[in-house]
Amino acid sequence: MRQAVLTAPGAIEYRDVPKPKSGPGQALLRIERIGICGSDVHAYHGRHPFMIYPKVQGHEFSGTVEAVGERVAGFDIGAKVTASPQITCGACAPCRRGDYHICDSLAVFGFQTDGVGQDLFAVEAANLVALPDSFTFEQGAFVEPAAVAVHATGRAGDMAGRNVAVLGAGPIGNLVAQMCRCRGANVLVTDLSEARLQVAQECGIPSVSRAASESLAEAAARAFGPDGFDTALDCAGSAATISAAVDGVNKGGTIVVVAVFQEKPAVDLAVVGDRELNLVGTLMYRREDYEEAVRRIGGGEIVTEPLESKHFPFEQWPAAYEYIEREGANVMKVFIDL
Repeated sequence: MRQAVLTAPGAIEYRDVPKPKSGPGQALLRIERIGICGSDVHAYHGRHPFMIYPKVQGHEFSGTVEAVGERVAGFDIGAKVTASPQITCGACAPCRRGDYHICDSLAVFGFQTDGVGQDLFAVEAANLVALPDSFTFEQGAFVEPAAVAVHATGRAGDMAGRNVAVLGAGPIGNLVAQMCRCRGANVLVTDLSEARLQVAQECGIPSVSRAASESLAEAAARAFGPDGFDTALDCAGSAATISAAVDGVNKGGTIVVVAVFQEKPAVDLAVVGDRELNLVGTLMYRREDYEEAVRRIGGGEIVTEPLESKHFPFEQWPAAYEYIEREGANVMKVFIDL
């Protein structure tokens, strides 16, 4: 069986390893598509703060059920599936209160434990999420980032009829913006990249702004008039974006920090306090977010095809990273095909 191991930053080693078996309570999956996430890119370049080397990468994926172990029911052989890439302890305070996605001992496929970058992968059946037969494997691989968007937008509270600014139009920002629309919001998306803003419009987000030529305040005035915006979701992760969100959101508004910041920005907490703003974090997802992501994609409410940038064969995984590095903001989602 083929397996790709990220042995160190910039080094992927291909190995021939024995096929895994599905133990009790597990399913054996044949992996079909793996989406490359921004966190994967950081790990490849040695910039992910929680990466443990060597590790098999891959946590955004889809595949089919190859076999099931004892005590596994409800999944037919050949069925299309994906799975949550979280391993949790079940015993810490967050787990006990139901917030297992922020488990004190959280391990994630491809970072603290091996991911799905191999032909066959054994996973706990409790992590499996069924996909409709009508799903493409690409749609299946989009469920994980779409679940991030479902959870993040849920952290913002009721959005129906509200004006919402999404800062950053990369894959996560795009899906967050689409999910804001699903929740009934009026949405503005900002980014430095014209290409990414074009994709946002192709996905049905009409109000976009190129941050290099228009400030957030100017864009909000154009999109929303004097009412401004009540909610901001920072999917860009820079000092400039979080400052613009704090300065621009309406009094009593909410800012959700979606991006993984590579720096420690200075946030004017005097403004946060004086304007009674809600500064909210978000991490990953729970099972219900995964299931809602499947429903939203399956129902056409979240559109994924415009985000598909390029496919690479399994044996050319390093070339995929080179392509992402070379093309920069012109890239949305790159897939590894097994």
